[in-house]
Amino acid sequence: MTSLHDRHINPLILKDLNGENWHLADYVKRGGYSALRRIIEEGISPEQIIADLKASGLRGRGGAGFPTGLKWSFMPRQYPGQKYLVCNTDEGEPGTFKDRDIIRYNPHALIEGMAIGAYAMGITVGYNYIHGEIFAEYLRFEEALEEARAAGFLGDNIMGSSFSFQLHAHHGYGAYICGEETALLESLEGKKGQPRFKPPFPASFGLYGKPTTINNTETFAAVPFLLNIGAENYMALGKPNNGGTKIFSISGDVERPGNYEVPLGTPFAKLMELAGGMRGGKKIKAVIPGGSSAPVVRGEVMMDTDLDYDSIAKAGSMLGSGAVIVMDETRCMVKSLLRLSYFYYEESCGQCTPCREGTGWMYRMVHRIENGKGRPEDMDLLNNIAFNIKGRTICALGDAAAMPVEAMIKNFREEFEYHIEHKHCLVPAYL
Repeated sequence: MTSLHDRHINPLILKDLNGENWHLADYVKRGGYSALRRIIEEGISPEQIIADLKASGLRGRGGAGFPTGLKWSFMPRQYPGQKYLVCNTDEGEPGTFKDRDIIRYNPHALIEGMAIGAYAMGITVGYNYIHGEIFAEYLRFEEALEEARAAGFLGDNIMGSSFSFQLHAHHGYGAYICGEETALLESLEGKKGQPRFKPPFPASFGLYGKPTTINNTETFAAVPFLLNIGAENYMALGKPNNGGTKIFSISGDVERPGNYEVPLGTPFAKLMELAGGMRGGKKIKAVIPGGSSAPVVRGEVMMDTDLDYDSIAKAGSMLGSGAVIVMDETRCMVKSLLRLSYFYYEESCGQCTPCREGTGWMYRMVHRIENGKGRPEDMDLLNNIAFNIKGRTICALGDAAAMPVEAMIKNFREEFEYHIEHKHCLVPAYL
């Protein structure tokens, strides 16, 4: 699943990549590091950079969708001690594979974006926390770091200025929970990856107890392109409150799964067209539009929905990380939920009782339904457990486990009822 074909509309991050032209020299030929060079040579103020980010409508591309410029403005620039910049490349959400392609095919875009962020927030040290199951990509990023240091784009007195920024890569451990920003910080400090209570928030008490800003890989990688084309032009690529392009990782029952960079607000039907439509000409049944934790949407609803934060929210789900999982008419929703429930049961860090116990209860109940032992009261009980997990845990993993359960039962209740009554699947392919 790569981004090496003509699969995009107005691409920025994934434009003109072929799998071989990821080196520094190639990136510079494409205009790379020109944004950082202009900032340093023209003395563009940090305040102006942050203002441009706010005007662009760039929102966090890791799932939460928080306005990037606003987040950067939280960093206390005049803080006298050490501050940190952290990139979250701990891409463990099932269905998501965009960040690994960024550091595989365009790592210098991420490096330049982080350097610009460090300049804007007065930070001298940064880390890229890379998911533990993508070692080849980790090595690629390390090589890109060496190229950037040798060329003077990282290190002390960058491009002869007074600005210094040291950037390091850190290979994670493959734990889903470390995608949560405070669990990532704990892991980066060498401790068990478990979420912290908030407040305090990382902007005031982050890595090693110091002010820290954390953004997703795609967010940082978008910054140089945003500044090169201008905030207004970047906003115009998308929709109000949804500026710029977004990389969607589409998988499942489509002809051409892979990463597609398109403007926010692009109709889902257009993304399906780019992906070659449904595999084998089958009918679309269900779509999970934002990674496995996002609520499932019926296929016919999704076909009339645009790919932006607000439109997907109106459809009853969330854009999340942009991982689009497409399921055709042969897919059993009970079996699909069983797989999702097992994942969250296995990945719960165990710190919070509602999540530690509740994920196991939900998995065992769905397992019971799938294996012909379900009871009529099980659906209400599943909803009750999900309700009592959501909002009652330190981090959002509990919500991530509960939302698929609620949405599957809400949108495909007839399949669960059929399983319980007939002791087997409603879908003919599973009979």
